[in-house]
Amino acid sequence: MASFKPTVIQTYPKLGEKITEDTIYWRNYKPAVQIKEFAAVTKIDFSPLPPHNYAVTASTRIHIYGPHSQEPIRSFTRFRDTAYGGSFRGDGKLLVAGSEEGRIRLFDISSRVALRQFVGHSKAVHATSFLSDGFRVVSGADDLSCRVWDVASGVELSSFTEHTDYIRAAAPSKLNPDLFVTGSYDHTVKVFDVRSGSSVMTMQHGHPVECVLLYPSEALLVSTGGRYVKIWDLLKGGQQLVSLKNHHKTVTCACLSSTSNKLLTGSLDRHVKVYNSSYKVVHNFDCAASILSLAIAPHDEVVAVGMTNGVLSVRHRKHKENETLTSQKRRGPAYRIFVKRKTFAPKQDDFLVSKPVKQHLKKYDKQLKSFEVSKALDTALQTWTRTKKPEVAVAVIMEINRRGTLKNALAGRDEESLTKLLNFLLKHITDPRFSRPLLTVGDIVLDLYYQVIPQSSVVERLLQRLLELLGQEAEVQQELLQVLGIMDTLFASLTLRREVATLAAPPVAQGSHLQAA
Repeated sequence: MASFKPTVIQTYPKLGEKITEDTIYWRNYKPAVQIKEFAAVTKIDFSPLPPHNYAVTASTRIHIYGPHSQEPIRSFTRFRDTAYGGSFRGDGKLLVAGSEEGRIRLFDISSRVALRQFVGHSKAVHATSFLSDGFRVVSGADDLSCRVWDVASGVELSSFTEHTDYIRAAAPSKLNPDLFVTGSYDHTVKVFDVRSGSSVMTMQHGHPVECVLLYPSEALLVSTGGRYVKIWDLLKGGQQLVSLKNHHKTVTCACLSSTSNKLLTGSLDRHVKVYNSSYKVVHNFDCAASILSLAIAPHDEVVAVGMTNGVLSVRHRKHKENETLTSQKRRGPAYRIFVKRKTFAPKQDDFLVSKPVKQHLKKYDKQLKSFEVSKALDTALQTWTRTKKPEVAVAVIMEINRRGTLKNALAGRDEESLTKLLNFLLKHITDPRFSRPLLTVGDIVLDLYYQVIPQSSVVERLLQRLLELLGQEAEVQQELLQVLGIMDTLFASLTLRREVATLAAPPVAQGSHLQAA
């Protein structure tokens, strides 16, 4: 009796996955390090100076972390209520933050003492930042006003009340110390000029604005709110260039990488998306909870994500030095018996003793060996296999069909196993890699179960979807056959014309010979 041959799993090309330089670059990060905070992390800001420590605002305190530390190296706890918007100054020596009580506090990084308190807002201050000159602070609050403060004296210099709802985002210009941008829940983004005392540009985002961001050239402005990320051209009077809708929930934060100014956005759908210069998504970071804050260190060394569950997720970039160290081969044993290794080529007079290799069968192969085709199909349709390795399930189906027992394997199924099978068919039946065997399975399933009144409305709905999908696939195949027939006719007519032209034209040598004669 011949020995049992395991099921051959074919390798299929992955569809829709293009490996680019951007993809390789953003995959080069270590697994995330989780740091637990006291409450939701609402703001993360990296210091512009080495070693690029970062400030994490959560609950009633602001923690300063080192790039590789998992414990805070300094904490600011002078807040009576929730703190918001902790931001560094351009020299990395001062830190400013708002609070729920409406006060703005200024801290010295080298000490824990609050240097200044700016009092003037009547409600919570969510957005604070230094203007580019470093001597003034801009703030946006829930009292519908944004204000500019003098760092030295703590005096309010100017106030703007053009917004009609909460102000939750502010971004100062780094090229002009008198310009800054604000985003509000009144669906507008405004550019203010301190010298004029009013806004000089207004953009309608269409949704409550959660974050605003200026490109380094300051020709482009990014605003996030709702499910949309919108890019505005400030040189053309605030004209909208792009509207992105890649997230499934509200986009809460955005930042720019230092390499080619790649845009990163975070959302309540627990995803961080990376866009290239054409605003196409090139990478995606998955998180465990909804994202509230996002920041990236200079030179893209660290990506920090703050979530609603109070967890700070930190990813560090891999370095080539570490890769070379880990990739170095360990020195093999120095025993004489291992000198030849596996690459040793035997000589002609050598006597080879072959060791039989024990064959380990997969669970579905053992069941196929015992002619338990229905159980083998159930094993191939388990959750991990059908989602991560659909080619395994397709290979088992093809093997069962080759044996002529496919109908027996599909018959007599309960509600749970039939639901798994139908979901697998609906997901992969239109995949060109698997469509040929799965179309056969779909026809058999409909013949077996569609006329029988199902006990579950879920199964009935899935069967109806499968029937509609097979009808659509049949129409597509019919249209493709028509196109193929048209192309065959065109090719045949072109071939016939070429043959006629070849026969009609006499050879040049023969004609010249007749003329000479």
